[in-house]
Amino acid sequence: MKFLYLVIIFLLSGLNSHSQGSFEEIWISDDLKLLKLSEDVFVHVSYHHLPGTGRFPSNGMVYINGCEALLFDTPMTDSLTRALTVWLEDSMHLQLTGFIPNHWHDDCMGGLGYLKSHKVRSWTNQMTIDIAKTKNLPLPDIGFEDSLLLKFGDKTVECYYPGVAHSLDNIVVWLPEEKILFAGCMVKSINSNNLGNTADGDLKAYPETIGRVMKRYPDAKFIIPGHGEPGGFELLEHTLKLSNN
Repeated sequence: MKFLYLVIIFLLSGLNSHSQGSFEEIWISDDLKLLKLSEDVFVHVSYHHLPGTGRFPSNGMVYINGCEALLFDTPMTDSLTRALTVWLEDSMHLQLTGFIPNHWHDDCMGGLGYLKSHKVRSWTNQMTIDIAKTKNLPLPDIGFEDSLLLKFGDKTVECYYPGVAHSLDNIVVWLPEEKILFAGCMVKSINSNNLGNTADGDLKAYPETIGRVMKRYPDAKFIIPGHGEPGGFELLEHTLKLSNN
């Protein structure tokens, strides 16, 4: 009976293993924190006040190799991006050497102006650069079509454009050594009951785009949405269901 009880406890803990509360948290300020997914991967969570919504969290990712770090999405403002960068440099002794935004919205590249002043090199979907030009936004440095493989020391980073969903230009980033997918705003947290803001996207194309992501990364261990708690493959399944409603 005691053995059965321990098995049940183990299974229940496994069901909750992807909840945000199970990750180590590092608070940088009242509006900025890090979640530790692995020794080399952190989710940065920043909070911003949105009219009609209130205090709202947005996710990005930091990938570490030795003394260098890559940043995926910025907080929504230059000031929060500066706070994150200074923390990485001063408290974690890391040099930020590259940046990749998921798409053109503020919750992905709102801090790009600061990164450019900091001379951080950036890569993104060429569509993101084209859209940013039309909106007079700071421009990432290098564009790619369809996909891009970056060598980060002895590690690999894959950027992939699966098609239109949350926005015309949204990409995902895959870390094969970690089995971690930074999916951004096209993928919804398990608590989301709708697809959120799709004003710049395409609801008709959404299911097919999510299907491509599911087919390409079936062994993803962790999936990071643009907002809300990280999870596993169930986030893709949940998003596909929402997109088919």
